[in-house]
Amino acid sequence: MSGGAPLPVNMVRQYHEKGIVLQQGFGMSEAAPGIATLSKDLAMKKAGSIGRAVFHLEARVVDGDMHEVAPGDVGELVIRGPNLMKEYWNRPEATEEAFAGGWFHTGDLARMDEDGDLYIVERKKDMFISGGENVYPAEVENVIYENPKVAEVAVIGVKDEKWGEVGCAVVVPKPGQSLTAEEILGPLKGRLAKYKIPKSVVLADRLPRNAAGKVLKTVLREKQS
Repeated sequence: MSGGAPLPVNMVRQYHEKGIVLQQGFGMSEAAPGIATLSKDLAMKKAGSIGRAVFHLEARVVDGDMHEVAPGDVGELVIRGPNLMKEYWNRPEATEEAFAGGWFHTGDLARMDEDGDLYIVERKKDMFISGGENVYPAEVENVIYENPKVAEVAVIGVKDEKWGEVGCAVVVPKPGQSLTAEEILGPLKGRLAKYKIPKSVVLADRLPRNAAGKVLKTVLREKQS
């Protein structure tokens, strides 16, 4: 079962080739913790999807004015239901912000297909803008993960005088493997729009993670600033 963060599509395929079906879902502590789950029968057909909201929960993908976006468009995932927390302890302002408009704001950018299945695109705080265009790091990471020499990758936005921000790929090679920037970025050309392709690559021994195993992109951004 996978549910802590968006799962690279290539990883889903690799497990499938070994006869292992991953149960994909999504949750957070504030939802105690389940939000959505994908039927195992759709594991490959909808690889990368977290499925539909669990039966007791309502989920929408909305724009900044709380209007639902069209199927396939990106917006923020908001939810409401009996499993949600009541408040952040002694943090009234954070609670008010989280429940603005009567829905809990997850802080996750998502899209919903015409069948009602959800796809997490990125954490709002991890998206960056390059030359006026939104860049969703997870999209770039998914393509880089297709390189068989790559163990881990995290794409972050770093300051740039011309474009405002540009991408930087922090890559951990698999044991015994060596990688060049061209090997990492070359396959992205023709697959992604030019503004989405990172302008730099940093090789690392490991990625910083929190106690839950999530990559600490704030730490990576601080190191590259």
